[in-house]
Amino acid sequence: MSIAAQDAPEQQHRSAGRIHLAWWVAAVSFIALVGAAAFRATPSVFIDPLHREFGWSHGTISAAIAVNILLYGLFSPFASALQERYGIRRVVAFALTLIAVGSGVTVFMTASWQLVLCWGFIVGIGTGSMAMAFVATVTNRWFIQRRGLVSGVLTAGSAAGQLIFLPLVGFLVEGPGWRAAAILVSLSALAMVPLVLLVIRDRPEDAGLRPYGAGPDYVTPPPPKSGAARRTLRVLWEASGTRAFWLLAGTFAICGASTNGLVGAHFVPAAHDHGMALTAAASLLAVIGFVDMIGTIASGWLTDRFDPRHLLAVYYALRGLSLIALPSLFAGDVKPPMLFFIVFYGLDWVATVPPTIALCREHFGEDGAVLFGWVLASHQVGAALIAWGAGFVRGATGNYDPAWFTAGALCALAAVMALAIKRPQVNPVR
Repeated sequence: MSIAAQDAPEQQHRSAGRIHLAWWVAAVSFIALVGAAAFRATPSVFIDPLHREFGWSHGTISAAIAVNILLYGLFSPFASALQERYGIRRVVAFALTLIAVGSGVTVFMTASWQLVLCWGFIVGIGTGSMAMAFVATVTNRWFIQRRGLVSGVLTAGSAAGQLIFLPLVGFLVEGPGWRAAAILVSLSALAMVPLVLLVIRDRPEDAGLRPYGAGPDYVTPPPPKSGAARRTLRVLWEASGTRAFWLLAGTFAICGASTNGLVGAHFVPAAHDHGMALTAAASLLAVIGFVDMIGTIASGWLTDRFDPRHLLAVYYALRGLSLIALPSLFAGDVKPPMLFFIVFYGLDWVATVPPTIALCREHFGEDGAVLFGWVLASHQVGAALIAWGAGFVRGATGNYDPAWFTAGALCALAAVMALAIKRPQVNPVR
């Protein structure tokens, strides 16, 4: 059905003189992403306390983190298709509930398999349903203009969650203990559910509106004809025959390996190995989240104006240089060179997301959000491998240095791969 067929004066009356509903949906989506990101702040801070209380090795705890990261990625493309089929509001509310349950029941665990079940499977599926494919779905449905900027702002929601919760989690772990921190994460995710149900609408058409920036000739895309799982697999099958997909998936796998898989999971214990207090290390990781909000929003603005491939090449090259330098910066206290790394690296933390979403949309059209879910899956595969690998290296060698150098070299490779992506010359794949 064409929105142009609706009564145009009424359309203008409903949106004139007020903020377009798309911005309210984006705002609540941002807050929901902050709530979902609460869990992302916990694993690196929990590694040492769990090791001390239960005697579990760094490798065992890292395995639970790796399962979470892997499911976060593998469930993402199916969650994107489920959002297309059943609506954003239902899927996101269910995802936040899963995160709350998975984090909350950890306070009762007594064995490492329970950590894998709670952190890995329950929270992994929940956070996977709130992954960056959710960002792509919101921006694709609700915005025609400002898509790059909005994707940058929403992506920064995860960084905002890290900024808010890491110091709190670190403080609680040092004080009442890790169980109090787990309960905080659970309640924070649960508190977002009523807001999502109250404000978010699945599509602009549900409120009698066009997407923000759409003209009077805008036509609503037809609903998917196949089931969510079938469509998700079809999109992957069609995209797998293209060079662009493999280059996007490869670069994003390296993105995951060099961010949440390594720095997100192991920066705090690595700093602690060099004598830095846990709360100080957690605060530094939180500052990365703060700086990343600036970097990611700026990246979204730049994506609306410059070639996304060139942006990705610059981001990966600079990230690689910073990771190679990191081992020489660790010390018992926070010195200026480490602060410089935190700012420099933080600007680049997830700045890769807006240009990657833009390239998925350019190459794969209306299937771009679902396809980005598969690209994100590769991101999490890379993150899971290095999250486990870095824990193994730490246990075998007593330090993380080989992991930092490996990640830096991989980033250099990703910069070259980004430049190898060709811009589409014809209509994108449907």
